[in-house]
Amino acid sequence: MSRMLLSPSRYVQGAGVIREIGEHTSRIGTCALVIGGKTALSLCGSDIQTSLAEKGIPCHQELFQGVSTQQEIRRLAGIAAANRVDVIIALGGGASIDAGKAVSNEMKVPVIVVPTVISTDAPCSALSVIYTESGVFERYLFLRKNPDCVLVDTALVAQSPAKFIVAGMGDALATFWESDTCSRSGKPNLLTGAESSTLAAKALGRVCYETLLESGLQAKLAVEKNVVTPAVDAIVEANTLLSGLSSENGGHAGAHSIHNGLTTLKSTKHKLHGEKVAFGVLAQLVLEGRPSAVIREVQDFCFSVGLPVCLEDLDIINPTISEIGQVAEAAVAEGETIHSTWFPVAAEMVEAAIWTADALGLRYKKASR
Repeated sequence: MSRMLLSPSRYVQGAGVIREIGEHTSRIGTCALVIGGKTALSLCGSDIQTSLAEKGIPCHQELFQGVSTQQEIRRLAGIAAANRVDVIIALGGGASIDAGKAVSNEMKVPVIVVPTVISTDAPCSALSVIYTESGVFERYLFLRKNPDCVLVDTALVAQSPAKFIVAGMGDALATFWESDTCSRSGKPNLLTGAESSTLAAKALGRVCYETLLESGLQAKLAVEKNVVTPAVDAIVEANTLLSGLSSENGGHAGAHSIHNGLTTLKSTKHKLHGEKVAFGVLAQLVLEGRPSAVIREVQDFCFSVGLPVCLEDLDIINPTISEIGQVAEAAVAEGETIHSTWFPVAAEMVEAAIWTADALGLRYKKASR
């Protein structure tokens, strides 16, 4: 039985490390395309340019258009080719990072990932999520390799609104529970093709979950004050490295599939990936028949940091049977990771789990008032 562990070649984290990017880039390239959103470029674009110039590396900066679509990836790849770059630097949130990794994959050049918000575990993975122009999940793009370097400046992260690091906790929350599902089922990892996860991946998933419970609230409160504390350092690592490695090597299951189904509802368009994944975790736990104490522990965590525990928290108000049926059908589409579960899953089962998770969440919130 084969096992596999995928990871980025280098992971760098700390306050002020953005000023070291020239050193890391000089190891792998001589001309860079920097891809990022308007906010990300304004935060660190000049620091990147200065650091690269110190190493004699020219760069072209290009504004990311906001959605990781196939069209946007083609546009950026065309700019990379026109400028004859041999390294991509992708900065910002999950969407721009996914687009940058996809451009690197298409151009067959190295990529350095610089997350300025820690809202997903996208930075470390050999995977890009592709959406339609309207923001609906389309497919997973499996890449040739993981990033050559992931560089996380915690001082930059602490300047972003706290909702982003909280959303990252929602994405990380799925790590342990989805990898545990994959381990129980014994099915091949749909992301890596491996038949079994390593002990390292399982341990990372457990540490990720424990770190969220221990440091999540402290980290949120610190970032609300734009300061870096040990709790912020711990959660940044949990959201990025621990979650990234464990989820990719341990596998995805129901939470991310339910997220994908939720993207089909217009009301969720302005909700972050990790917010939808967090509710997907609760629905997955119900679907799998996990103990009530486990569900309550996850609810306690979500409520403490401000992650959704019910549908209204995702702006899904008074949903119809048809709407939840639509979510469930999308969640069980062919190729979805929900089929990593150790028993056959049908749309009716997912629909029932969503309604039940919602009812439990509403009951929890009422009792907490």
